[in-house]
Amino acid sequence: MASRKRRSKQTTKLRATIAKAFPETIPTRWVKSVVALFLLPFAWVLSETFFSAFANVTVHEEFWATMEFWFFSLGVLIWLVPFFMLPRTVTYYVFGHELTHAVWVWLMGGRVSEFRVSAEGGHILATKINTWIALAPYFFPIYSLIVIIIYGVAGIFWDMTPLQPVLFMLIGATWAFHISFTLWMIPRGQSDLAYGGMFFSLVIIYLLNLGLLSIFLIVASPSISWSGFGRDLAVNGWNFMEFASYVVRLTKS
Repeated sequence: MASRKRRSKQTTKLRATIAKAFPETIPTRWVKSVVALFLLPFAWVLSETFFSAFANVTVHEEFWATMEFWFFSLGVLIWLVPFFMLPRTVTYYVFGHELTHAVWVWLMGGRVSEFRVSAEGGHILATKINTWIALAPYFFPIYSLIVIIIYGVAGIFWDMTPLQPVLFMLIGATWAFHISFTLWMIPRGQSDLAYGGMFFSLVIIYLLNLGLLSIFLIVASPSISWSGFGRDLAVNGWNFMEFASYVVRLTKS
């Protein structure tokens, strides 16, 4: 009994020593929530730039009449009709979800030791986890990437230009698959989002998905260039900062 008491005192003393050596720090989720707050202006500026560019090329430059727009939209429609009218292919989503986790583990230098998928859910066992690995399935459309890689590799051996409409249709369908399941799964509670906190995760997911859409728009629209989109982004950012400084001055006066 005496030895137990001695051990208990030693344990308490050890904990006190550790507490002094490593004082309490701010929880990581709090820090990420603050980071997410600072990212909100970037989300606003990117949203303004994307939707302004999309409206401009659609209305004034008839982007809606281009082959890229119609076949991408057709692909979106081809996916959305069965998504809302037929039983959902959850197994394919779960496979893509876990595969995306695995790909990002490999990209980050980790290893995957187990990969399991079923209609009820799936998981991987990996040697590394971080924010990008946890959130990758919500901003990285793995099936769209597979389509692009297959098209690119095939283009090395054959002339794939006649199949460009099929490419845009498949990208539309696979991207719609990605975004529809992402929006459907998030409200159902995902442990991936809890890793960095719900608020931080949602801001990152929104920003990266909108960034991906912006890339699609620049590539598909002949009238939008990378430099032009970047200029609009800079102008909208400057306008936002001027508006924010005006509001601050107004509140102080």
